[in-house]
Amino acid sequence: MQRTLDQFATDLHAEIENLAQIEDYESFREEQFIELMISYLSEAGEIDDGTVCFHKSRGMKVNGYNVSADGECLDLIVAVYGGNPEPGSVPQSEVSRAFKLVTTFFENSLTGYHTRLEESSPVFDLSLRIHNLAHEEDTLVRLRLFLVTDGLAKTGRLNSGEISGFPVSYHVWDIERLYRLLSSGDEREKIVIDFAGVDGGPVPCLSVPAADDRCTTYLAAIPGETLCALYAEHGPRLLERNVRSFLQARGKVNSGIRKTINEEPAMFLAYNNGISATADDVEIISLPDGIAIRSIDDLQIVNGGQTTASLYHAWRKDKADLSKITVQMKLNVIGDESLVEEVVPRICQFANSQNRVNTADFSANDPFHRKIEELSRTMWAPAVEGTHRQTRWFYERARGQFADAKGREGTPARRRAFEAMHPNSQKFTKTDLAKFENSWMQLPHHVSRGAQKNFQEFTIRLKERTAFEPDQEYFRHLAAKAILFRHIEKIVRSEGYPGYRANIVTYTLAWLSHATAQRIDLDLIWREQAVRPDLTAAIGTVAKAMYEVIIAPPSQGNVTEWCKQKKCWKACKSVEIDVQLKGEWLLSGRRKPTNVDKGTEAPNPKEAGDIARVKAVPPETWFTLAAWAKDTGNLNNWQRKFAYGIGTWLGGGREPTRKQARPACDILDEAQRLGFKP
Repeated sequence: MQRTLDQFATDLHAEIENLAQIEDYESFREEQFIELMISYLSEAGEIDDGTVCFHKSRGMKVNGYNVSADGECLDLIVAVYGGNPEPGSVPQSEVSRAFKLVTTFFENSLTGYHTRLEESSPVFDLSLRIHNLAHEEDTLVRLRLFLVTDGLAKTGRLNSGEISGFPVSYHVWDIERLYRLLSSGDEREKIVIDFAGVDGGPVPCLSVPAADDRCTTYLAAIPGETLCALYAEHGPRLLERNVRSFLQARGKVNSGIRKTINEEPAMFLAYNNGISATADDVEIISLPDGIAIRSIDDLQIVNGGQTTASLYHAWRKDKADLSKITVQMKLNVIGDESLVEEVVPRICQFANSQNRVNTADFSANDPFHRKIEELSRTMWAPAVEGTHRQTRWFYERARGQFADAKGREGTPARRRAFEAMHPNSQKFTKTDLAKFENSWMQLPHHVSRGAQKNFQEFTIRLKERTAFEPDQEYFRHLAAKAILFRHIEKIVRSEGYPGYRANIVTYTLAWLSHATAQRIDLDLIWREQAVRPDLTAAIGTVAKAMYEVIIAPPSQGNVTEWCKQKKCWKACKSVEIDVQLKGEWLLSGRRKPTNVDKGTEAPNPKEAGDIARVKAVPPETWFTLAAWAKDTGNLNNWQRKFAYGIGTWLGGGREPTRKQARPACDILDEAQRLGFKP
């Protein structure tokens, strides 16, 4: 195990070095370490998402944070980063000191520390947000402190407590714990519940006979106090990710549930639908009058997350008495481990089918991601100028695939050959993919909301593109967007902006995408595996303009929150920038016409308006739109053909039918949203 752990540590630091790419910039290496740890912890379900925010002052330090969607839970992250590929020991005293540093930052923020900070700095946003959560908004309920380290931490049991009246829990993630999580093949650490250690003891239940071996179902009535205690200990980790996403989307506690808890607790079981949950295994014991659940291995609530959270918040905020409340629970135990990844998402999806956000499958096992993985293992990138070696862009559909693939190479020589064929700089994950695509699709405010939230938004949009399957052309363009995105990152880093670098990058790419109507030649970038110098010069100018808009939110508001708003993108999009947007890296051209539907039914008033709008657009504009869509890879194939067909139809002096007009208007709207200018 030690050799494998050492190799994992070496690979981790190699990735950090590759991401940093700027020598003698130690603080940036620590930021890259935090960014990686945030991605690991969010995928493991430990946190919902996170933002890098490095600040160190006398007696204080913080490296990152996350605020839950309802503003009730604050996560603060502090690092003990050694930067050594060989993991060193982190003694208990250093762990305690790190927690003390981040605690002092929190306490000072409660009392107005932000007034002593530079207003354009990210730490000002964080400190002000903490102050407002605790005082102005009065929503903050609990605090979680995370220590992350590339060393081996020596810690005893970390007991929960209180800081300035707020309950706090402590979490240590060292390199060994991270290695165990990733090498186990699980996406997160499992939650094991022992009801023998919970007030009320084992939970009486009924076993429902299974039709086959895939799933066994138990029906139980769980005390409200017990469910509340479980949520208090494990928080959102208790909720399967899709449910957690739903709660983020919905925000506040359900008022009807809250009213029942406070006014009619004895009727809660009658009024509420209860919860549905899944587990890997359960321990059942016999009682004099039946059976009971003694323990549950890997409990995840897949439906009823709002019920669970509402119980906790009513107990915490309203001091509600939960002793009379009982919640029905349907517990599904998946018998075949190989079916877990298939069955659990279906249970979650079908149990929550009434909510649009829940129907999106956020799993890396989606056919789209499997196809991208397949393409990444078979397609060769052109050799860069001055070399003859071809390489591959490695898509890491599931965390750890890159390290596993390299580890399977039996000798050091073969591992070096693997690294040469698959450079670390050409590895990308599913959240990276979502960043590249949503930046290009001019949704930088989504990207600014964090990797996981942005990935969810990307997935929802992807599901709306019916019958879409990525092909080689799509993969080439995806890799080109990755090259462009990371090239912008390098430029932004080298300029030394004091903060908000991630926001500057996504807004810069989105502005260029919009200003050029997505005519940047992605095929050229793929062929050269690089960005042309004239485009590089434009990027620097645009980045500076984006920074100036980003750091000037209306009414001197929070910059981080401003970047997450569509209004911010609207402000950035409208900025006039004195920059040359021309050169060989821009596309041009037209395509041949095709036929369209000749529907003839009479239009109603709304359809007549659509027809008039389509007629007002000259045929040449429809031809240009179709060529633009083809060159940029935008719209579906039928939409491109449809646009050119409309141009041909109008050019022949004919009036569009009602069946033609509506989709034509939709195509025009989407093209204009992406920057196409008639």
